[in-house]
Amino acid sequence: MITSSSFPGMVLWVQVGAWTYHYSDQGDYTWEQARNFCQTFFTDLVAIQNQQEIEYLNKSLPFHGRYYWIGLRKLGGIWTWVGTGKALSKEAENWALGEPNNRRSNQDCVEIYIQRPQQAGKWNDEPCNRKKKALCYRGEWGDCGPELDWVGWGPWQGGQQLLMTVPYIHPHPSFPCAKLEPKGGPMNCSHPYGDFSYNSTCEFGCHEGFERRGAGVLRCLPSQEWSANIPTCTAVACPVLRAPEKGELNCSHLHGDFTFGSTCAFSCQKGFVLKGPESRECTATGIWTGDATRCEAIACPVLSAPDQGEMHCSHLHGNFTYGSMCAFSCQTGFALVGLQSRECTATGTWTGDTPHCEAVTCPVLRAPEKGELNCSHLHGDFTFGSTCAFSCQKGFVLKGPESRECTATGTWTGDATRCEAIACPVLRAPEKGEMHCSHLHGNFTYGSTCAFSCQKGFVLKGLESRECTAMGIWTGDTPHCEAAAQGVIGLGQALGYSLFTELLPPPWGLHLWLHVCLLLPEGVCAEGAGEP
Repeated sequence: MITSSSFPGMVLWVQVGAWTYHYSDQGDYTWEQARNFCQTFFTDLVAIQNQQEIEYLNKSLPFHGRYYWIGLRKLGGIWTWVGTGKALSKEAENWALGEPNNRRSNQDCVEIYIQRPQQAGKWNDEPCNRKKKALCYRGEWGDCGPELDWVGWGPWQGGQQLLMTVPYIHPHPSFPCAKLEPKGGPMNCSHPYGDFSYNSTCEFGCHEGFERRGAGVLRCLPSQEWSANIPTCTAVACPVLRAPEKGELNCSHLHGDFTFGSTCAFSCQKGFVLKGPESRECTATGIWTGDATRCEAIACPVLSAPDQGEMHCSHLHGNFTYGSMCAFSCQTGFALVGLQSRECTATGTWTGDTPHCEAVTCPVLRAPEKGELNCSHLHGDFTFGSTCAFSCQKGFVLKGPESRECTATGTWTGDATRCEAIACPVLRAPEKGEMHCSHLHGNFTYGSTCAFSCQKGFVLKGLESRECTAMGIWTGDTPHCEAAAQGVIGLGQALGYSLFTELLPPPWGLHLWLHVCLLLPEGVCAEGAGEP
Protein backbone atom coordinates (compact mmCIF):
# COMPACT_ATOMS: atom_id res chain seq x y z
CA MET A 1 0.00 0.00 0.00
CA ILE A 2 1.24 3.52 -0.90
CA THR A 3 0.24 6.47 1.26
CA SER A 4 1.25 10.04 0.43
CA SER A 5 1.69 12.95 2.79
CA SER A 6 3.80 16.06 3.34
CA PHE A 7 7.29 15.77 4.73
CA PRO A 8 10.00 18.36 5.45
CA GLY A 9 11.37 19.21 2.06
CA MET A 10 7.95 18.52 0.44
CA VAL A 11 8.37 14.81 -0.27
CA LEU A 12 5.88 12.03 -0.65
CA TRP A 13 6.66 8.69 0.95
CA VAL A 14 5.66 5.09 0.48
CA GLN A 15 5.51 2.90 3.56
CA VAL A 16 6.44 -0.78 3.11
CA GLY A 17 6.88 -1.99 6.61
CA ALA A 18 10.43 -3.14 7.35
CA TRP A 19 11.78 -0.47 5.18
CA THR A 20 10.09 2.42 3.49
CA TYR A 21 10.53 4.09 0.14
CA HIS A 22 10.51 7.86 -0.26
CA TYR A 23 10.74 10.14 -3.28
CA SER A 24 10.97 13.86 -3.87
CA ASP A 25 7.68 15.25 -5.01
CA GLN A 26 8.39 18.97 -5.31
CA GLY A 27 11.92 19.28 -6.63
CA ASP A 28 14.14 17.70 -9.23
CA TYR A 29 17.80 17.14 -8.39
CA THR A 30 21.12 16.23 -9.94
CA TRP A 31 22.37 12.80 -8.87
CA GLU A 32 24.60 14.33 -6.15
CA GLN A 33 21.77 16.54 -4.90
CA ALA A 34 19.40 13.54 -4.91
CA ARG A 35 21.80 11.48 -2.83
CA ASN A 36 22.30 14.36 -0.40
CA PHE A 37 18.51 14.66 -0.11
CA CYS A 38 18.12 10.95 0.66
CA GLN A 39 20.97 10.90 3.18
CA THR A 40 19.62 14.00 4.91
CA PHE A 41 16.05 12.81 5.43
CA PHE A 42 16.27 9.04 5.01
CA THR A 43 19.03 6.45 4.57
CA ASP A 44 20.28 6.67 0.96
CA LEU A 45 19.31 6.34 -2.67
CA VAL A 46 17.45 3.08 -3.20
CA ALA A 47 19.47 -0.10 -3.88
CA ILE A 48 17.49 -2.57 -6.04
CA GLN A 49 17.63 -6.11 -4.63
CA ASN A 50 15.48 -8.25 -6.91
CA GLN A 51 12.85 -8.28 -9.63
CA GLN A 52 9.96 -8.32 -7.14
CA GLU A 53 11.16 -5.00 -5.72
CA ILE A 54 11.37 -3.51 -9.24
CA GLU A 55 7.83 -4.61 -10.00
CA TYR A 56 6.56 -3.19 -6.74
CA LEU A 57 8.21 0.19 -7.30
CA ASN A 58 7.02 0.42 -10.90
CA LYS A 59 3.48 -0.32 -9.78
CA SER A 60 3.45 1.91 -6.69
CA LEU A 61 5.32 5.04 -7.70
CA PRO A 62 3.70 7.80 -9.80
CA PHE A 63 4.93 8.56 -13.31
CA HIS A 64 7.33 11.48 -13.78
CA GLY A 65 8.63 12.44 -17.20
CA ARG A 66 12.22 12.75 -15.98
CA TYR A 67 12.09 9.43 -14.04
CA TYR A 68 14.02 8.61 -10.83
CA TRP A 69 17.65 8.42 -9.74
CA ILE A 70 18.72 5.16 -7.99
CA GLY A 71 21.85 4.44 -5.95
CA LEU A 72 23.89 2.97 -8.81
CA ARG A 73 26.90 4.88 -10.18
CA LYS A 74 30.07 4.23 -12.15
CA LEU A 75 33.07 4.46 -9.85
CA GLY A 76 36.50 3.82 -11.37
CA GLY A 77 34.78 2.49 -14.47
CA ILE A 78 32.69 -0.06 -12.46
CA TRP A 79 28.97 0.19 -11.82
CA THR A 80 28.67 0.27 -8.01
CA TRP A 81 25.86 0.42 -5.44
CA VAL A 82 26.90 3.48 -3.47
CA GLY A 83 25.02 2.54 -0.32
CA THR A 84 26.93 -0.75 0.14
CA GLY A 85 29.98 -0.12 -2.03
CA LYS A 86 29.32 -3.44 -3.86
CA ALA A 87 29.79 -3.80 -7.61
CA LEU A 88 26.77 -4.61 -9.75
CA SER A 89 26.78 -8.31 -10.53
CA LYS A 90 26.04 -9.61 -14.00
CA GLU A 91 23.02 -11.49 -12.70
CA ALA A 92 21.50 -8.35 -11.12
CA GLU A 93 21.75 -6.18 -14.24
CA ASN A 94 18.44 -4.66 -15.35
CA TRP A 95 19.50 -2.43 -18.25
CA ALA A 96 17.06 -1.22 -20.89
CA LEU A 97 17.64 -2.29 -24.44
CA GLY A 98 20.87 -0.81 -25.80
CA GLU A 99 21.95 0.50 -22.40
CA PRO A 100 24.32 1.45 -20.93
CA ASN A 101 25.59 3.29 -23.97
CA ASN A 102 27.63 6.05 -22.23
CA ARG A 103 26.62 8.58 -24.87
CA ARG A 104 29.09 11.46 -25.13
CA SER A 105 31.27 9.61 -22.59
CA ASN A 106 29.70 11.31 -19.56
CA GLN A 107 26.83 9.01 -18.51
CA ASP A 108 27.99 7.78 -15.12
CA CYS A 109 24.70 7.72 -13.15
CA VAL A 110 21.57 5.54 -13.43
CA GLU A 111 17.85 6.24 -13.63
CA ILE A 112 14.94 3.80 -13.42
CA TYR A 113 12.02 3.97 -15.85
CA ILE A 114 8.88 4.06 -13.65
CA GLN A 115 5.62 3.42 -15.52
CA ARG A 116 7.31 4.05 -18.87
CA PRO A 117 5.20 2.81 -21.81
CA GLN A 118 8.15 0.72 -23.02
CA GLN A 119 10.65 -1.15 -20.84
CA ALA A 120 9.06 -0.06 -17.56
CA GLY A 121 11.29 -0.72 -14.53
CA LYS A 122 14.46 -0.90 -16.65
CA TRP A 123 17.64 1.15 -16.06
CA ASN A 124 19.35 3.75 -18.22
CA ASP A 125 22.73 5.48 -17.79
CA GLU A 126 22.49 9.30 -17.77
CA PRO A 127 24.74 12.34 -17.20
CA CYS A 128 24.90 12.96 -13.46
CA ASN A 129 24.13 16.68 -13.82
CA ARG A 130 20.63 16.13 -15.20
CA LYS A 131 17.77 16.71 -12.80
CA LYS A 132 15.34 13.95 -11.81
CA LYS A 133 13.28 12.70 -8.87
CA ALA A 134 15.16 11.24 -5.92
CA LEU A 135 14.12 7.64 -5.00
CA CYS A 136 15.16 6.98 -1.39
CA TYR A 137 14.77 4.23 1.22
CA ARG A 138 14.77 4.18 5.00
CA GLY A 139 15.69 0.95 6.79
CA GLU A 140 13.58 -0.13 9.81
CA TRP A 141 13.99 -3.16 12.09
CA GLY A 142 11.09 -5.49 12.79
CA ASP A 143 9.73 -9.00 12.54
CA CYS A 144 7.75 -10.22 9.61
CA GLY A 145 4.24 -10.31 11.08
CA PRO A 146 1.02 -11.67 9.56
CA GLU A 147 0.15 -8.23 8.19
CA LEU A 148 3.30 -8.13 5.99
CA ASP A 149 4.30 -10.19 2.97
CA TRP A 150 7.98 -10.97 2.73
CA VAL A 151 9.30 -10.32 -0.75
CA GLY A 152 13.05 -10.76 -0.19
CA TRP A 153 16.07 -9.56 1.71
CA GLY A 154 16.98 -5.89 1.79
CA PRO A 155 20.40 -4.21 2.10
CA TRP A 156 22.69 -4.71 5.05
CA GLN A 157 22.52 -2.10 7.79
CA GLY A 158 24.32 -2.17 11.13
CA GLY A 159 25.69 -5.64 10.50
CA GLN A 160 22.23 -7.13 9.89
CA GLN A 161 20.22 -7.63 6.77
CA LEU A 162 16.94 -5.79 6.50
CA LEU A 163 13.71 -7.52 5.68
CA MET A 164 12.03 -6.42 2.50
CA THR A 165 8.29 -6.56 3.02
CA VAL A 166 5.14 -5.31 1.42
CA PRO A 167 2.19 -4.45 3.70
CA TYR A 168 -1.34 -5.54 3.17
CA ILE A 169 -3.67 -2.63 2.37
CA HIS A 170 -5.06 -1.39 5.64
CA PRO A 171 -5.89 2.01 7.17
CA HIS A 172 -3.51 3.71 9.55
CA PRO A 173 -4.79 4.64 13.02
CA SER A 174 -5.81 8.27 13.51
CA PHE A 175 -3.96 10.38 16.09
CA PRO A 176 -5.71 13.79 16.16
CA CYS A 177 -3.79 17.02 16.73
CA ALA A 178 -5.24 20.39 17.68
CA LYS A 179 -6.97 22.18 14.84
CA LEU A 180 -4.74 24.88 13.37
CA GLU A 181 -5.84 28.44 12.74
CA PRO A 182 -3.60 30.51 10.47
CA LYS A 183 -2.24 33.81 11.81
CA GLY A 184 -2.35 36.43 9.15
CA GLY A 185 -1.74 34.25 6.11
CA PRO A 186 -3.07 31.37 3.99
CA MET A 187 -2.83 27.74 5.16
CA ASN A 188 -2.98 24.66 2.92
CA CYS A 189 -3.37 21.26 4.58
CA SER A 190 -3.49 17.62 3.48
CA HIS A 191 -5.14 14.99 5.72
CA PRO A 192 -4.39 11.39 4.73
CA TYR A 193 -6.14 9.93 7.79
CA GLY A 194 -8.67 12.58 8.76
CA ASP A 195 -8.71 16.27 9.50
CA PHE A 196 -5.77 17.37 11.63
CA SER A 197 -4.82 13.81 12.53
CA TYR A 198 -1.66 11.73 12.36
CA ASN A 199 0.49 12.60 9.37
CA SER A 200 -1.64 15.59 8.45
CA THR A 201 0.59 18.35 7.09
CA CYS A 202 -0.16 22.04 6.81
CA GLU A 203 1.79 24.47 4.73
CA PHE A 204 1.70 28.13 5.69
CA GLY A 205 2.22 31.20 3.57
CA CYS A 206 1.89 34.93 3.98
CA HIS A 207 0.14 37.60 1.98
CA GLU A 208 2.13 39.94 -0.21
CA GLY A 209 4.18 42.31 1.86
CA PHE A 210 4.46 39.90 4.79
CA GLU A 211 7.06 37.28 5.65
CA ARG A 212 6.75 34.13 7.68
CA ARG A 213 8.28 33.76 11.10
CA GLY A 214 8.56 30.08 11.95
CA ALA A 215 8.33 26.73 10.16
CA GLY A 216 6.67 26.69 6.76
CA VAL A 217 5.23 23.16 7.15
CA LEU A 218 3.79 21.54 10.27
CA ARG A 219 3.19 17.79 10.64
CA CYS A 220 0.88 16.05 13.10
CA LEU A 221 3.09 13.63 15.04
CA PRO A 222 2.05 10.34 16.67
CA SER A 223 2.33 12.20 19.97
CA GLN A 224 -0.69 14.21 18.84
CA GLU A 225 1.45 17.33 18.79
CA TRP A 226 2.44 19.44 15.85
CA SER A 227 6.06 19.41 14.75
CA ALA A 228 6.42 23.15 15.43
CA ASN A 229 4.47 26.18 16.57
CA ILE A 230 2.15 27.96 14.16
CA PRO A 231 4.18 30.50 12.21
CA THR A 232 3.21 34.15 12.14
CA CYS A 233 3.29 36.71 9.35
CA THR A 234 4.99 40.01 9.95
CA ALA A 235 5.13 42.96 7.62
CA VAL A 236 8.25 43.16 5.49
CA ALA A 237 10.54 45.87 6.86
CA CYS A 238 12.13 48.60 4.78
CA PRO A 239 15.26 50.51 5.82
CA VAL A 240 14.50 53.29 8.30
CA LEU A 241 14.21 56.64 6.52
CA ARG A 242 15.61 59.87 7.87
CA ALA A 243 14.56 63.42 7.17
CA PRO A 244 16.80 64.95 4.51
CA GLU A 245 19.26 67.57 5.64
CA LYS A 246 17.43 70.90 5.83
CA GLY A 247 14.15 69.02 5.48
CA GLU A 248 11.40 67.24 7.37
CA LEU A 249 9.89 63.74 7.28
CA ASN A 250 6.26 62.84 8.02
CA CYS A 251 5.34 59.14 7.94
CA SER A 252 2.20 57.02 8.38
CA HIS A 253 2.60 53.33 9.29
CA LEU A 254 -0.06 50.67 8.64
CA HIS A 255 1.70 47.59 10.02
CA GLY A 256 4.59 48.95 12.06
CA ASP A 257 7.30 51.54 11.74
CA PHE A 258 8.86 51.54 8.28
CA THR A 259 7.22 48.33 7.14
CA PHE A 260 5.16 47.27 4.14
CA GLY A 261 2.54 49.93 3.43
CA SER A 262 4.32 52.71 5.33
CA THR A 263 4.27 56.04 3.49
CA CYS A 264 6.66 58.92 4.16
CA ALA A 265 6.24 62.47 2.85
CA PHE A 266 9.16 64.91 2.55
CA SER A 267 9.36 68.69 2.76
CA CYS A 268 12.18 71.24 2.91
CA GLN A 269 12.92 74.24 5.08
CA LYS A 270 12.68 77.80 3.82
CA GLY A 271 15.23 78.49 1.12
CA PHE A 272 15.50 74.88 0.02
CA VAL A 273 13.76 72.91 -2.74
CA LEU A 274 12.94 69.20 -2.82
CA LYS A 275 14.91 67.01 -5.21
CA GLY A 276 13.34 63.60 -5.68
CA PRO A 277 9.86 62.21 -4.96
CA GLU A 278 7.64 64.09 -2.54
CA SER A 279 6.66 60.78 -0.92
CA ARG A 280 7.92 57.17 -0.85
CA GLU A 281 6.17 53.92 0.03
CA CYS A 282 7.57 50.73 1.53
CA THR A 283 6.89 47.92 -0.97
CA ALA A 284 6.36 44.18 -0.51
CA THR A 285 10.00 43.57 -1.49
CA GLY A 286 11.33 45.62 1.42
CA ILE A 287 12.51 48.55 -0.68
CA TRP A 288 11.16 52.07 -0.95
CA THR A 289 9.60 53.42 -4.11
CA GLY A 290 11.60 56.11 -5.88
CA ASP A 291 15.09 57.35 -5.23
CA ALA A 292 16.42 59.04 -2.13
CA THR A 293 15.00 62.51 -1.55
CA ARG A 294 17.20 65.47 -0.69
CA CYS A 295 16.85 69.20 -0.12
CA GLU A 296 18.94 71.56 -2.19
CA ALA A 297 19.46 75.22 -1.51
CA ILE A 298 17.58 77.45 -3.95
CA ALA A 299 20.00 78.90 -6.48
CA CYS A 300 20.33 82.56 -7.39
CA PRO A 301 21.85 83.84 -10.66
CA VAL A 302 25.64 83.80 -10.60
CA LEU A 303 27.07 87.24 -9.79
CA SER A 304 30.20 88.81 -11.29
CA ALA A 305 32.53 91.48 -9.98
CA PRO A 306 31.75 94.95 -11.39
CA ASP A 307 34.10 96.46 -13.96
CA GLN A 308 37.09 97.99 -12.16
CA GLY A 309 35.94 96.28 -8.98
CA GLU A 310 36.12 93.11 -6.89
CA MET A 311 33.63 90.69 -5.37
CA HIS A 312 34.08 88.43 -2.34
CA CYS A 313 31.37 85.88 -1.51
CA SER A 314 30.63 83.50 1.36
CA HIS A 315 28.45 80.46 0.62
CA LEU A 316 26.58 78.56 3.33
CA HIS A 317 24.91 75.88 1.22
CA GLY A 318 26.66 75.99 -2.15
CA ASN A 319 27.88 78.58 -4.63
CA PHE A 320 25.37 81.36 -5.19
CA THR A 321 22.55 79.66 -3.31
CA TYR A 322 20.19 80.64 -0.51
CA GLY A 323 22.14 82.42 2.22
CA SER A 324 25.13 83.31 0.04
CA MET A 325 26.49 86.82 0.70
CA CYS A 326 28.56 88.81 -1.80
CA ALA A 327 30.46 92.00 -0.89
CA PHE A 328 31.61 94.46 -3.54
CA SER A 329 34.50 96.93 -3.66
CA CYS A 330 36.19 99.05 -6.30
CA GLN A 331 39.77 99.44 -7.36
CA THR A 332 41.80 102.52 -6.50
CA GLY A 333 40.39 105.56 -8.22
CA PHE A 334 36.85 104.20 -8.44
CA ALA A 335 33.84 104.61 -6.18
CA LEU A 336 31.06 102.05 -5.62
CA VAL A 337 27.61 103.11 -6.74
CA GLY A 338 24.95 100.88 -5.18
CA LEU A 339 24.86 98.37 -2.31
CA GLN A 340 28.09 97.20 -0.74
CA SER A 341 26.69 93.65 -0.32
CA ARG A 342 23.84 91.51 -1.64
CA GLU A 343 22.24 88.34 -0.25
CA CYS A 344 20.61 85.40 -2.06
CA THR A 345 17.03 85.11 -0.77
CA ALA A 346 14.65 82.16 -0.45
CA THR A 347 12.92 83.25 -3.66
CA GLY A 348 16.10 82.76 -5.70
CA THR A 349 16.69 86.51 -6.18
CA TRP A 350 19.37 88.86 -4.83
CA THR A 351 18.64 91.76 -2.54
CA GLY A 352 19.09 95.20 -4.11
CA ASP A 353 20.24 96.17 -7.59
CA THR A 354 23.53 95.43 -9.27
CA PRO A 355 26.24 97.85 -8.05
CA HIS A 356 28.87 99.34 -10.35
CA CYS A 357 32.14 101.24 -10.04
CA GLU A 358 32.50 104.79 -11.33
CA ALA A 359 35.77 106.63 -11.73
CA VAL A 360 36.42 109.34 -9.09
CA THR A 361 35.88 112.83 -10.58
CA CYS A 362 38.18 115.83 -10.30
CA PRO A 363 37.17 119.50 -10.77
CA VAL A 364 36.89 120.54 -14.41
CA LEU A 365 40.05 122.30 -15.59
CA ARG A 366 40.08 125.36 -17.90
CA ALA A 367 42.78 126.59 -20.19
CA PRO A 368 44.79 129.37 -18.55
CA GLU A 369 44.36 132.90 -19.91
CA LYS A 370 46.56 133.34 -22.99
CA GLY A 371 47.06 129.55 -22.94
CA GLU A 372 45.65 126.25 -24.15
CA LEU A 373 44.53 122.96 -22.53
CA ASN A 374 44.84 119.47 -24.06
CA CYS A 375 43.42 116.51 -22.05
CA SER A 376 43.20 112.70 -22.42
CA HIS A 377 40.52 110.81 -20.47
CA LEU A 378 40.71 107.07 -19.61
CA HIS A 379 37.45 106.65 -17.72
CA GLY A 380 35.45 109.79 -18.48
CA ASP A 381 35.95 113.53 -18.68
CA PHE A 382 38.09 114.84 -15.82
CA THR A 383 38.01 111.56 -13.85
CA PHE A 384 40.64 109.34 -12.27
CA GLY A 385 43.50 108.86 -14.72
CA SER A 386 42.66 111.90 -16.86
CA THR A 387 45.79 113.90 -17.83
CA CYS A 388 45.79 117.55 -18.97
CA ALA A 389 48.73 119.30 -20.64
CA PHE A 390 49.08 123.10 -20.70
CA SER A 391 50.71 125.51 -23.23
CA CYS A 392 50.83 129.31 -23.68
CA GLN A 393 50.35 131.64 -26.62
CA LYS A 394 53.23 133.50 -28.23
CA GLY A 395 54.79 136.00 -25.87
CA PHE A 396 53.71 134.16 -22.76
CA VAL A 397 55.53 131.68 -20.55
CA LEU A 398 54.03 128.81 -18.49
CA LYS A 399 54.05 129.18 -14.74
CA GLY A 400 53.31 125.92 -12.95
CA PRO A 401 53.36 122.22 -14.06
CA GLU A 402 53.21 121.48 -17.76
CA SER A 403 50.66 118.72 -17.05
CA ARG A 404 48.38 117.63 -14.23
CA GLU A 405 46.75 114.25 -13.49
CA CYS A 406 43.46 113.47 -11.74
CA THR A 407 44.28 111.29 -8.70
CA ALA A 408 42.26 108.63 -6.84
CA THR A 409 41.38 111.24 -4.20
CA GLY A 410 39.60 113.44 -6.73
CA THR A 411 42.31 116.12 -6.76
CA TRP A 412 44.77 117.23 -9.46
CA THR A 413 48.47 116.84 -9.06
CA GLY A 414 50.46 120.09 -8.77
CA ASP A 415 49.21 123.67 -8.45
CA ALA A 416 47.16 125.69 -10.87
CA THR A 417 48.98 126.59 -14.09
CA ARG A 418 48.96 130.12 -15.60
CA CYS A 419 50.49 131.98 -18.52
CA GLU A 420 52.50 135.10 -17.81
CA ALA A 421 53.62 137.66 -20.38
CA ILE A 422 57.32 137.48 -21.11
CA ALA A 423 59.14 140.39 -19.37
CA CYS A 424 61.61 142.72 -20.99
CA PRO A 425 64.21 144.73 -19.07
CA VAL A 426 62.79 147.83 -17.39
CA LEU A 427 63.45 150.94 -19.50
CA ARG A 428 64.41 154.41 -18.22
CA ALA A 429 63.81 157.86 -19.72
CA PRO A 430 66.98 159.18 -21.39
CA GLU A 431 68.89 161.85 -19.57
CA LYS A 432 67.41 165.27 -20.44
CA GLY A 433 64.45 163.36 -21.85
CA GLU A 434 61.15 161.72 -21.07
CA MET A 435 59.62 158.30 -21.58
CA HIS A 436 55.95 157.44 -21.90
CA CYS A 437 54.95 153.70 -21.96
CA SER A 438 51.77 151.73 -22.57
CA HIS A 439 51.51 148.18 -21.08
CA LEU A 440 49.05 145.53 -22.44
CA HIS A 441 49.97 142.60 -20.15
CA GLY A 442 51.99 144.15 -17.39
CA ASN A 443 54.79 146.64 -16.90
CA PHE A 444 57.55 146.16 -19.40
CA THR A 445 56.23 142.86 -20.73
CA TYR A 446 55.43 141.42 -24.10
CA GLY A 447 53.49 144.08 -26.10
CA SER A 448 54.56 147.05 -23.96
CA THR A 449 55.51 150.15 -26.04
CA CYS A 450 57.63 153.05 -24.80
CA ALA A 451 58.01 156.44 -26.59
CA PHE A 452 60.93 158.80 -25.91
CA SER A 453 61.32 162.62 -26.08
CA CYS A 454 63.90 165.21 -25.02
CA GLN A 455 63.71 168.38 -22.99
CA LYS A 456 63.91 171.87 -24.62
CA GLY A 457 67.28 172.47 -26.12
CA PHE A 458 67.94 168.75 -26.69
CA VAL A 459 67.32 166.51 -29.59
CA LEU A 460 66.61 162.71 -29.56
CA LYS A 461 69.20 160.41 -30.96
CA GLY A 462 67.78 156.93 -31.74
CA LEU A 463 64.33 155.39 -32.03
CA GLU A 464 61.45 157.49 -30.87
CA SER A 465 59.73 154.24 -29.51
CA ARG A 466 60.62 150.68 -28.61
CA GLU A 467 58.43 147.55 -28.20
CA CYS A 468 58.90 144.51 -25.94
CA THR A 469 59.00 141.41 -28.14
CA ALA A 470 58.07 137.77 -27.50
CA MET A 471 61.78 137.08 -27.07
CA GLY A 472 61.87 139.31 -23.98
CA ILE A 473 63.96 141.97 -25.68
CA TRP A 474 63.18 145.51 -26.88
CA THR A 475 63.17 146.52 -30.48
CA GLY A 476 66.00 148.84 -31.50
CA ASP A 477 68.75 150.38 -29.40
CA THR A 478 68.48 152.70 -26.42
CA PRO A 479 67.89 156.36 -27.55
CA HIS A 480 69.50 159.39 -25.86
CA CYS A 481 69.17 163.20 -25.87
CA GLU A 482 71.84 165.62 -27.16
CA ALA A 483 72.00 169.49 -26.86
CA ALA A 484 70.81 171.30 -29.98
CA ALA A 485 72.53 174.31 -31.78
CA GLN A 486 71.12 177.88 -30.94
CA GLY A 487 70.20 178.87 -34.51
CA VAL A 488 67.86 176.10 -34.83
CA ILE A 489 65.62 177.25 -32.02
CA GLY A 490 64.26 180.24 -33.94
CA LEU A 491 63.40 178.07 -36.91
CA GLY A 492 61.68 175.65 -34.64
CA GLN A 493 59.54 178.40 -33.25
CA ALA A 494 58.86 179.55 -36.78
CA LEU A 495 57.65 176.08 -37.69
CA GLY A 496 54.99 176.50 -35.04
CA TYR A 497 55.83 173.82 -32.48
CA SER A 498 52.86 174.87 -30.41
CA LEU A 499 50.67 174.21 -33.41
CA PHE A 500 51.47 170.49 -33.34
CA THR A 501 51.16 170.14 -29.61
CA GLU A 502 47.81 171.88 -29.55
CA LEU A 503 46.35 169.86 -32.38
CA LEU A 504 47.42 166.45 -31.00
CA PRO A 505 47.56 165.21 -27.44
CA PRO A 506 50.91 164.20 -26.05
CA PRO A 507 52.97 162.47 -26.97
CA TRP A 508 51.60 162.31 -30.52
CA GLY A 509 51.94 166.06 -31.22
CA LEU A 510 55.54 165.88 -30.15
CA HIS A 511 56.10 162.78 -32.30
CA LEU A 512 54.70 164.44 -35.39
CA TRP A 513 56.76 167.62 -34.83
CA LEU A 514 59.91 165.55 -34.40
CA HIS A 515 59.28 163.64 -37.63
CA VAL A 516 58.94 166.97 -39.48
CA CYS A 517 62.15 168.25 -37.98
CA LEU A 518 63.99 165.13 -39.05
CA LEU A 519 63.34 166.09 -42.62
CA LEU A 520 65.09 169.46 -42.04
CA PRO A 521 68.77 170.09 -41.74
CA GLU A 522 70.27 169.11 -38.44
CA GLY A 523 69.67 171.71 -35.74
CA VAL A 524 66.95 173.64 -37.56
CA CYS A 525 64.25 172.67 -35.07
CA ALA A 526 66.50 172.92 -32.06
CA GLU A 527 65.26 176.35 -31.20
CA GLY A 528 62.11 176.06 -29.19
CA ALA A 529 62.12 172.23 -29.20
CA GLY A 530 61.30 172.19 -25.58
CA GLU A 531 58.41 174.62 -25.73
CA PRO A 532 55.01 173.19 -25.28
